[in-house]
Amino acid sequence: MALEQTWRWFGPKDPITLKEIRQTGATGVVTALHHVPRGEVWSVEEIQKRKGKIEAEGLTWSVAESIPIHEDIKKRSGNHRLYIDRYKESLRNLGKCGVDINCYNFMPVLDWSRTNLQVVFEDGSITTDFNTVAFAAFDIFILRRHNAEKDYDEGRYSRAKQHYEGLTAVEKEKLLQTVLLGFPGSGEAFTLKGLRSALGEYDVLREADLRENLYSFLREVIPVAEESGVLMALHPDDPPWPLLGLPRIVGNKEDIEQILNVVDSSANGITLCTGSLGAGIQNDLVDMAGSFARRINFIHLRNVRRNSDGDFIETNHLDGDVDMYGVLRHLLIEQKRREHEGRKDRRMPFRPDHGHLMIPDQHRQGIYPGYSLFGRMRGLAELRGLEMGISQSLGSS
Repeated sequence: MALEQTWRWFGPKDPITLKEIRQTGATGVVTALHHVPRGEVWSVEEIQKRKGKIEAEGLTWSVAESIPIHEDIKKRSGNHRLYIDRYKESLRNLGKCGVDINCYNFMPVLDWSRTNLQVVFEDGSITTDFNTVAFAAFDIFILRRHNAEKDYDEGRYSRAKQHYEGLTAVEKEKLLQTVLLGFPGSGEAFTLKGLRSALGEYDVLREADLRENLYSFLREVIPVAEESGVLMALHPDDPPWPLLGLPRIVGNKEDIEQILNVVDSSANGITLCTGSLGAGIQNDLVDMAGSFARRINFIHLRNVRRNSDGDFIETNHLDGDVDMYGVLRHLLIEQKRREHEGRKDRRMPFRPDHGHLMIPDQHRQGIYPGYSLFGRMRGLAELRGLEMGISQSLGSS
């Protein structure tokens, strides 16, 4: 048996078609109902409509990524009770339709964050990076967040000021638009005023509060997921440290251990994202893959090159600081264990997460950074080959 090979698809508006996805070798599709507003119910009718489109092309809807969590739930304020009830109903409807994994995150306000989406890599392809000085320059001098300078030491502040003063007006606007970019597939993006307003709503929320709000959410939702036959897969924070004064609580091994202990259930699992966690130089992804193997419900495989300052660049899948061989070996050992036990969750879907923008894709309009066809297809091919080699060695051992 092999890990299920899947592909992120943003729905009918995605410039990459299901027919193209099928030719990559992927058999499963990872998608969401992006047209349904955040906080509304995913109806059986809408789920079945999307599922039907996917199956008509010979593929399966493997993972929902994601039923988005309303900010009121994260803050546990406003209409959070209503939104939790709707979330439960959406999970029940996924289960009724046979979509049995839901990947989600609990990052407040912003999803993934980068400072440059058009980095020319050493082979000429286009990738993304995160530069801590550039981000500090945005925070202090473009966003002008209240008391932002207190979150940075004197050296970082000085370098951020120098960086900002060296930017042209065009470069400042590019940095602004990069940070404000919305969640993939949603079509949403913040304005500067909107971001300031959203951050203001978290002014009184401490890290401990956000953790407890996540734990409360899990205590309510995981029993419903269990009853519905749906596995929840919490995605780590990207990058895995606080940004813009916002707490982030899914960034290291200790965070994940605490979360998994809140509800001891296979339905309370994680998405092992080697890129998000890999950006943190303190994180040993091979150790984490082995430690959390039994609770890994979904897998994002990508690689980064990082430094101790918190800067990182997205590299090719087998070329960065994450030991992809070691990670995949643990995952395949876990799959063999699940298969031996006859578990229903033994397919263990993974997707090649992000990929460089390569020459054949540069004519396409509307490709979200990291989600080109050829870059991910290269990644999937490399990971498939690595997986086959590891599987052969495990089979003979």
